[in-house]
Amino acid sequence: MTLSLKPLLLASTLLLVGVGAAAAQGAQCGGDWNSFLKGVRAEALAKGLSQNGVDRALAHVRQDEKVLARDRGQAVFQQEWLRFQGRMVNKDRLARGKANLQKYASTFREVEAKTGVPGPVIASFWGLETDYGAVLGDFDTLSALATLAHDCRRPEIFRPHLIGAIELVDRGYLTPEQMKGAWAGELGQTQILPEDYIAFGTDQDGNGTINLLTDVPDVLMTTGQFIQSMGWRKGEPWLEAIRMPADFPYDRAALVNKEPRSEFAKLGVTKSDGSPLERDGMMASIILPQGKGGPAFLAFPNFDVYLKWNNSLTYSLTAGYFGTRLAGGPEVAVGNPQPGLDGEQMKRLQQRLVSLGYDVGKVDGILGANTRAAVATEQQKHGMAPDGWPTTELLAKLG
Repeated sequence: MTLSLKPLLLASTLLLVGVGAAAAQGAQCGGDWNSFLKGVRAEALAKGLSQNGVDRALAHVRQDEKVLARDRGQAVFQQEWLRFQGRMVNKDRLARGKANLQKYASTFREVEAKTGVPGPVIASFWGLETDYGAVLGDFDTLSALATLAHDCRRPEIFRPHLIGAIELVDRGYLTPEQMKGAWAGELGQTQILPEDYIAFGTDQDGNGTINLLTDVPDVLMTTGQFIQSMGWRKGEPWLEAIRMPADFPYDRAALVNKEPRSEFAKLGVTKSDGSPLERDGMMASIILPQGKGGPAFLAFPNFDVYLKWNNSLTYSLTAGYFGTRLAGGPEVAVGNPQPGLDGEQMKRLQQRLVSLGYDVGKVDGILGANTRAAVATEQQKHGMAPDGWPTTELLAKLG
């Protein structure tokens, strides 16, 4: 049940694609479909893949309009965080996550020993992405990637993964018929894109194949190595629920503002149960997903890995919070946040911010980092607490 493309996972893509001719081919998109596939075929063969493997992979590839519709319509991230996480981090998913941590305890220990990534972190992605392998997706992976690579919105992301999917067939990891997954081309129980499948795939159970669709030990070790590659710092936390003091200077509550944890402790920030924060130099940011009246978190450097997995704060904060709950952390206090804006109101706010000279990215009704930063600036100008949470009051003040 992958919720959106992981658009920032480009490190392995760029390393494997390289520059020069391959990069030039990767930029090709649009035009006649058959001509496009001819170019893909030539690129795959130039990479050294076999004629037989390429032919088998591309034999039944077609354009899929449903994929394009999904790519353009990720309205799920217009939801407020409390509503989204309440649906995703439910009692059943928590219970099954804890049961899986016990069931595969020895494998999780091996993964953490090798990669430094704790079991609850891996299990949080496993649960959110596919409900622990129950919902892998039914999109034809090769057709989905070909469709997205042909579309000229982000071919630099999808074309390399299309070549990677062909390589999976050529190597014998999966047949084209087995390659069913998410609409954006992710495969397996934690929804790994093809080039990352190749780069980090591990035969953890020693059965002679790397199968991320059905072999749970392979899934867990591969996912741990993938997370490690994005900069996971062994032995450090990733997220912590906190309690905010009434007089906190809210211009310092922003993901981009990283300060030693001791500085936030001096300002009166405590753990969620009221006990004091550690007064150390660990860098952290404060995240207020629904403003000063709602839930509050400290995000540590490891939380950046969640944002690399999926750059939606709604998803990443949900996954990070899910991981803390699986690790035995407390349920976050809901608080009493001010009502936010619906999708259309958010679009009107974004349009107004654009007219004021802010770069909010796409006017899509989704509260992204740029929109939050612009909102905080305007809140401060209008004498409001600059917590980055847009409300009808701010919308009215902006006309």
